[in-house]
Amino acid sequence: MSNPITVNELDPNEIERLRHVLLESYQQYEEYYTPQGWKDYANIIVSSIDNPNVDKIFVAKLNNDILGSLQLFQTAEKAYKLPELQIQAPIIRLLGVHPNARGRGVATELVKAVIKNAEVHGESHVYLHTTDFMVNAIKIYEKLGFVRDVSKDFSRNGILSKCYRFDIL
Repeated sequence: MSNPITVNELDPNEIERLRHVLLESYQQYEEYYTPQGWKDYANIIVSSIDNPNVDKIFVAKLNNDILGSLQLFQTAEKAYKLPELQIQAPIIRLLGVHPNARGRGVATELVKAVIKNAEVHGESHVYLHTTDFMVNAIKIYEKLGFVRDVSKDFSRNGILSKCYRFDIL
C-alpha cells in the first residue's frame, strides 16, 4: 500500500498556512529556550519562509492539509551565513511536522524527496544540523542513513548544532 502523503514544492498561496504549521511544529521545543530566546527563535521560524537564500521549500500534504515542510539550501553560507563550514552541498533546515501528523512518516517522506532531488542534480551529499533535544528527529535521520559529521558542527547562542550527512552512492 502506497503512502497517500504527497511532497511538492511550496505553493505561494499556502505561505500563511505553512507559517502556522511550522510554528506549531516547533512549539514543543519552547522549554529549551529562555522566554526571549524562544520569542526570537519563533520569529526566525515564521519569517524563514521569506528568506531569499532558500532554494526550495518542500511541503508534505494529505489531500489539502499541510502536514509538514522543510527548507533546502545549497550551501552553508546560504543556510547559516557560515562559509567557514565549507559545505557546498544541499542543506536541510527547519524540518517540521505538525503535532497532529506525527508518526505517519511525514518527515521521512520530506527527507526522501530532498535526497531524490539531490540525486537528480548530481549531488554527492545532503547535510543537516540538529540539536540533542530533537531526539525523535535524530532517530529519523539515522534510520534514513545520515551519519554524524563532527567536523561541521557549530554553536550559536550556547546551543550546539550537530551536523549529520547523507552520502549519495
